[in-house]
Amino acid sequence: MLEALGLSADEVRAYQRLVAGTSESAEDLAAALGMEPPTAVALLSDLEDKGLVARSVADPTRFAASPPAVALGAMLTERQEALRRAELQLTTLTESYRTGADERALADVIEVVHGPQAVAQRFLQLQRGARSEVLAFVKASVAVVSPEENVDEDRALERGVAYRLVIEARAFDRPGYFDEVRQLVEGGGTCRIRESVPIRLLVADRELALLPLTGTDERGSGALLVHPSGLLDALVALFELAWQGGQAFSPTGDSAGDWSDDLDGAPLDELDRQLLTLLFHGLTDHAIGGQLGMSQRTVQRRVRQLMERAGVSSRFQLGHAAAGRRWLGRS
Repeated sequence: MLEALGLSADEVRAYQRLVAGTSESAEDLAAALGMEPPTAVALLSDLEDKGLVARSVADPTRFAASPPAVALGAMLTERQEALRRAELQLTTLTESYRTGADERALADVIEVVHGPQAVAQRFLQLQRGARSEVLAFVKASVAVVSPEENVDEDRALERGVAYRLVIEARAFDRPGYFDEVRQLVEGGGTCRIRESVPIRLLVADRELALLPLTGTDERGSGALLVHPSGLLDALVALFELAWQGGQAFSPTGDSAGDWSDDLDGAPLDELDRQLLTLLFHGLTDHAIGGQLGMSQRTVQRRVRQLMERAGVSSRFQLGHAAAGRRWLGRS
C-alpha cells in the first residue's frame, strides 16, 4: 500500500528490506532483490532523495533505512495536505459550476459525446466519480464497455456506492452473464429484471445521465450527457417506474422463498438448484443453457424431470412449487 505515497514497487521492496535488516550496499541490495547493481544504485539514490534511507557514517557506500514513523509519516502528511487542497479546490469549482447552472443555455444542459472511445470514457468516469448512487438500464447487447472491462463498477461498490440495475431479460443470453450479475449483487448492488428496457441509461448521483444519441445505436458511436434539468428528472422518473415493474433478482432465488434441499425425499443437486433459480428469473431455455454450459435440449429434459418429481404439469406450477417450498409437501 506504500505505492499510495508515490513509491514505486521496487522502492517499496528495497525500503522494506532495509527496514527489516541492517545497512546494505548497492551490490548487496541488487543481489537480494534480483536486479542489476546500477539499478540498485539509482534506486538507493531515489530513496535517499525522499528521505527514506541514509548513508552509513562509517561507510558511505552502505545505506540504512530511516525510521518509518518519521520518513513515511512526513510523506503521508504531505499527501494528505495535497488531497485536502485538491478537495477544497473541487468544492470551489463545483460551487462555481452550480452557480452558473441557471445561466446555461440548452446546449450546456445537453452535451453531445462523439465516438465509441469518448462514450466509453464518459461511462467509466461517471462511475469513478459517483459518490452515493448509480442507476442503470442494461440492454441485451454490449455497446462500448463489456461487464468484464467495467472495473470501475467493482471499485465504486467497494467504496459504498449503491448500484441499482434494471436488466433486460435477453441480456442473460450472453454466457456467464448470470455470474457477473450475481457477483454485483454479492458486492452490495441490487438488480431487477424486465422483459425489455427502453434505452441504455446510466445516472450518477442523480446529477448526470448518459444515454445513446439515438435509440437504435448499438455501437455506442454517440451519446448525450445530460446535466441537472427537467430532462434529467424525467430520466430518473423513467428509471424508477421501470424499477417498480421489474422482478427482483436473487442469485439463489431467495426473493421467492428458500429452496429446499430435496425434492420428494430425493436430494436436489447443485445443477438443478441453479437451473431452478434461472427458471424462476424468467430466463429462456437458450439463456439457461448458455449460463450452465448445456444444450437447450438438455435444459428442456431436466425441466421436464423436475416437473415430474414435483408432480406438476407446467413450468408456472414448477416455479410456484419452488417459491412455496412445496418440495416436501409443505404449504
